[in-house]
Amino acid sequence: MSYPEHVLLHIDGEWKRAASGKTLPIINPANETVLGKLAHAGIADLDEALAAAEKGFQLWSRTSAFERYKLMRAAAVIVRERAETIARIMTAEQGKPLAEARMETLAAADLIDWFAEEGRRTYGRVIPSRAGGVSQIEVKEPVGPVAAFTPWNFPLNQVVRKLSAALATGCSIIVKGPEETPASPAELVRAFVDAGVPSGVVNLVYGVPAEISSYLIPHPVIKKISFTGSTAVGKQLASLAGQHMKRSTMELGGHSPVIVLPDADVQRAAKVMAGSKFRNAGQVCVSPTRFLVDQSVYDEFVEVFTTTTKAINVGDGLAEGTTMGPLVSERRVEAVGALVQEAVQAGAEVMTGGKRMGNAGYFFEPTVLSRVPKTARIMNEEPFGPVALMVPVDGLDEAIEEANRLNYGLAAYAFTRSADSAARMSGRVRSGMLSINHLGLALPEVPFGGINDSGYGTEGGADALEPYLNTKFVSHLQVE
Repeated sequence: MSYPEHVLLHIDGEWKRAASGKTLPIINPANETVLGKLAHAGIADLDEALAAAEKGFQLWSRTSAFERYKLMRAAAVIVRERAETIARIMTAEQGKPLAEARMETLAAADLIDWFAEEGRRTYGRVIPSRAGGVSQIEVKEPVGPVAAFTPWNFPLNQVVRKLSAALATGCSIIVKGPEETPASPAELVRAFVDAGVPSGVVNLVYGVPAEISSYLIPHPVIKKISFTGSTAVGKQLASLAGQHMKRSTMELGGHSPVIVLPDADVQRAAKVMAGSKFRNAGQVCVSPTRFLVDQSVYDEFVEVFTTTTKAINVGDGLAEGTTMGPLVSERRVEAVGALVQEAVQAGAEVMTGGKRMGNAGYFFEPTVLSRVPKTARIMNEEPFGPVALMVPVDGLDEAIEEANRLNYGLAAYAFTRSADSAARMSGRVRSGMLSINHLGLALPEVPFGGINDSGYGTEGGADALEPYLNTKFVSHLQVE
């Protein structure tokens, strides 16, 4: 695998260095070596990207939905052809096991295909009129150039949803990619460029996130914002977008509860959830975090979950047999370690893990904490790391009460054989997504988004296109 020596900006159809020549180092989280250099955009680069996006929108918005569809499908083919190369680049810069990077890359191609198809179906409607000779038509039009801000935990998945929705609806886009993991999203953009996307339609920049967002969001060229990241930053960007009457989609943090009832298949639930918890080292917005397990099956669930956790093979994501890689940065290791330490001091019991691993790389042990008090910080703040929190509960009502205690509302999980219990949780658990007895989230065709402090809007399913479209009403009286 050859990691690019320079990861460049893509502006107006060209790959280029920053106008200032400034670069940032790209660090391998598995060994802390420098992989390459990243072009660091300044205001001059952003102005060029804005002008390009404005020009690109004029062309792309007039391109038929069918022609947009064909180009996007061609890009998906290219992504699949290059999947192994892209996956290896992603693992080198992000740390996740190569198998997970491959799945993310192939899933990105599926998302492109789905949005391409759905873009052909942005139907309007004819509204029956009250008077003769009057036609009333509702039509959908692209909202305009989009600014998208994406995180490092899923370098392709988070970019491709925003990019595909924008292109499918006729919008141009400026992607502010993740500085920690820049090369894999650059390869995604390259697939669209090689498929023939016109200059200016897709632009990619990196730099200081706060500087870029504070410049792009208020700019009159930008008409729509899409952000994936922390709740704290999301609230700031949503406020800024609101000040300038810009549409925004916010996919923010979570603290996902998992309800396990006495009639569940406890062993299967523990094994399925352990696999989900430690995927991408727990650096997942929908990662299961608070395990609310009925007292009658608590010990069994924790034992199976802990045994499964101990079998996880932590190491370099490119090494054979690795099932969990490092965290993305030193900062994340320190943050997770501090939360675990505080929880233990508050009374939590360490079943396994709990500390940093080794002297090189950003590795943290897969960790299971039992009987974690509600007052612990980790029970109230998103840990965003490989830590599972076990809490015994007395019945479904107590489980639902704890699931709803926090103001997050992204994802929730539950395990039960009872149709009545499933119905009660479906109606009472406050969350944008709820998956019962399996992992059923994040497919291209289903909604993906949260409520409350976890944001608003969806980046999956048919509704994902709506924020990128304006509704225009045309009423026409035929005059002879």
